[in-house]
Amino acid sequence: MNRAGNLIGSTDLHDSLENLRNRAAKRIDSAESLEELAVIESETIGKKSLIANARRELRGIAPEKRREIGQLINETAKSLSGGIEIRRVVLRSMVEESRLREDAADMTLPGRIPLRGAPHLIREVMNEIVDIFVSIGYSVITGPEAETDYYSFTALNIPPTHPARLSTDTLYLDYGDTPEGVNLRPHTSPMQVRHMEKHDPPVYVVVPGRVFRRDALDPTHSPVFHQVEGLAVDTDITFGDLKGTLAYFAQEFFGAKTRVKFLPSYFPFTEPSAEMHAYANGQWLELLGCGMVNPAVYEHVGYDPEKVTGFAFGMGVDRMAMVRHGVTDLRHLFDPDIRTLEQFR
Repeated sequence: MNRAGNLIGSTDLHDSLENLRNRAAKRIDSAESLEELAVIESETIGKKSLIANARRELRGIAPEKRREIGQLINETAKSLSGGIEIRRVVLRSMVEESRLREDAADMTLPGRIPLRGAPHLIREVMNEIVDIFVSIGYSVITGPEAETDYYSFTALNIPPTHPARLSTDTLYLDYGDTPEGVNLRPHTSPMQVRHMEKHDPPVYVVVPGRVFRRDALDPTHSPVFHQVEGLAVDTDITFGDLKGTLAYFAQEFFGAKTRVKFLPSYFPFTEPSAEMHAYANGQWLELLGCGMVNPAVYEHVGYDPEKVTGFAFGMGVDRMAMVRHGVTDLRHLFDPDIRTLEQFR
């Protein structure tokens, strides 16, 4: 006879079930994992356990004994099931506590400071240039990167035959049936004209921004670069004011002992015109172009050239960054290599 049959046919059924309950209870209490408990549950009250076999054998028991034996089996199964559930709750709690201990953060350890970003060198230099002029009363204005020929050239007294207006120098856009050409601005000067059209003098503005020209990328040229241009228009402004303003800028940007000199030059929108050179890195370097605003420009914006005078200047931000930081190749400034960029954090 099988073990279930032995259990049911025992002369002391109560003791046998109690013995089973005690043995199983000890195993349940000593289970150290949920997996081990699942094995005990299967062997004790599962489909192939002694309890399950005993229930199947109830059909062969006399009716007068069946109820008593069934009740004993059910009580034993209920007791074992309750013990298993209690132990399962305990083991789950132990697992959760273990996970919490493993994931716990030691609040006494120093914090991890994330690597912070920094402005690109060109942006940083552009902001510094603008800040110097803002500190002496200039306002900052910006404008569109796509401009018409009128604002890019005509209003700045640049004649139709000037080489800068050719497609070999300027990047033109296919902008539908516009009566005049539309280009990617070759300088930020158009905003000087736009501002004067809407504002009466006095005018003191700087115009930072990105500009475009049809240049090949090499150590000193790029088809995309950055400029800061400035304009001052008031009564009785002289070339001496221009020189003093730009000399002040150079000394603020490069150092108080920086020497500058002005050499004659030519620009259609200024007259007279000059280049400002500064002594840096052991040599004289051209920094920017400048000059007194040409009266023809005033006529385009509705200013009376008999009542106002002024000066304008423009500088390449990329070149200023190269001179200041000793960069020998313009392409380094556009290199996405983090090893290059981190040198200027």
